[in-house]
Amino acid sequence: MKCSPSSTHRQQVRSWRTLLALLAALGIIAGALGLASAPVHAAGSLPCDIYASGGTPCVAAHSTVRALLSAYNGNLYQVRRASDNATLNIGVLSAGGYANAAAQDSFCAGTTCVITIIYDQSGHGNNLTQAPAGGAAGGPDNLANASALPLTVGGHHVYGVYVAPGTGYRNDHTSGIATGDNPEGEYAILDGTHYNGGCCFDYGNAETSNNDTGNGHMEAIYFGNIKVWGYGSGNGPWVMADLENGLFSGVNAGFNSGDQSITSHYVTAIVKGAPNLWAIKAGNAQSGGLTTMYNGPRPNVSGYNPMHKEGAIILGIGGDNSKSSAGSFFEGAMTSGYPSDATENAVQTSIVAAGYGSNVGSTPTVGTTPSPSPTTGTTPTPTPTSGSSASCKVSYTVTNQWSGGFGANIAITNTGSTAWSSWTLKFTFPGDQQVTQLWNGSVSQSGSSVTITNATYNGQVAAGAAVSPGPGFNGSFTSSNPNPISFTVNGATCTTS
Repeated sequence: MKCSPSSTHRQQVRSWRTLLALLAALGIIAGALGLASAPVHAAGSLPCDIYASGGTPCVAAHSTVRALLSAYNGNLYQVRRASDNATLNIGVLSAGGYANAAAQDSFCAGTTCVITIIYDQSGHGNNLTQAPAGGAAGGPDNLANASALPLTVGGHHVYGVYVAPGTGYRNDHTSGIATGDNPEGEYAILDGTHYNGGCCFDYGNAETSNNDTGNGHMEAIYFGNIKVWGYGSGNGPWVMADLENGLFSGVNAGFNSGDQSITSHYVTAIVKGAPNLWAIKAGNAQSGGLTTMYNGPRPNVSGYNPMHKEGAIILGIGGDNSKSSAGSFFEGAMTSGYPSDATENAVQTSIVAAGYGSNVGSTPTVGTTPSPSPTTGTTPTPTPTSGSSASCKVSYTVTNQWSGGFGANIAITNTGSTAWSSWTLKFTFPGDQQVTQLWNGSVSQSGSSVTITNATYNGQVAAGAAVSPGPGFNGSFTSSNPNPISFTVNGATCTTS
């Protein structure tokens, strides 16, 4: 689906861009006279305002948590509920503001919802919808559970895009996206705790045919810990560039020590490219600045100089629809032109000011463990408590809590010596909690007793492995929200952590 902006909206966007271009021009003139050394940025401006003032405007801007332009007052995404297939557009609370997640909660109450469209805020109509089949995998791809990734941004209860393996979004018919060797910039805010070693959790420029059409036909941000093509220092995860037939961490194919492992919960990831020039940057989206992981010429492998970018946009998958990856996406944008370091530093400052994970008043509060539970490329084998004959281990984590409601994740590990072909988890709430929405499984509740059974795609669990993706849910309570303390899986009592 491709939505065209109204004539009024186009006129507003043109007026806004004219003003920003004038401000940028004044900044350039002042710089030439020695009166300024950086682009002029309006106080409190949002990422795409800053990119525009730096002369590299956004041509795609996607987020389910907030507006990326201060004047944007439209829809961020659309959800579809399972009970009747009705859809609802989720907009912002105010121009330049945060998502109206309460509208989603009300619409999806008592059923489940998926995200069907992530709208483009740039005015170019580059919306992301369900990815079709490609050369590497059939389709259409799965759509993300709309309630699987609750968080707070600026103290507001919102939802990100939780990408389990098999989930993917795409637009093969874009407007304004760089093609060939033309310059562009890309940034994304991702969950640094949710990743794996599958191919390929990407956001950015890809093939329009959904097939691998050769080296240099992509330029997308990759996040994960796969080491098949390229990798950096430490054990990962790494921000790298998916340039097709190669995930590059620097100028060389394979190892480049300058690309550092990510340790922060919320990650700012940047990839940008121009003729025989490209860069990788990363930072903590909650504090501090950006670290340049690589800045230099194109990879010293045939086919990447010049580039052959095609201009499609992907999220959660590779250019040929490779879809064994996992990750979480909150916001991202693509620009026309190669952004300056000063512009990207200002964007990072704006992202930090947005308040990922912050709490205000009685709005939802973030727990001590990130949501959802990390899906890493190599899952360690937990060791049961000494002397225990338990064949399972459960970790129950409240990830968000607000007045009368909460979100939780449940990590389940098979600590026995026999694989599970299916699993059933049982526990009892100590209080009056009720499960209202569950993902990655099926739930029934009688009084305070809860039973969760596997979904079709996560029932088989090898000995020593964890359920992936693990179940999570939103719940309600009236007085207090104590954690359950005893769990069984397939009738066996589990150890807890």
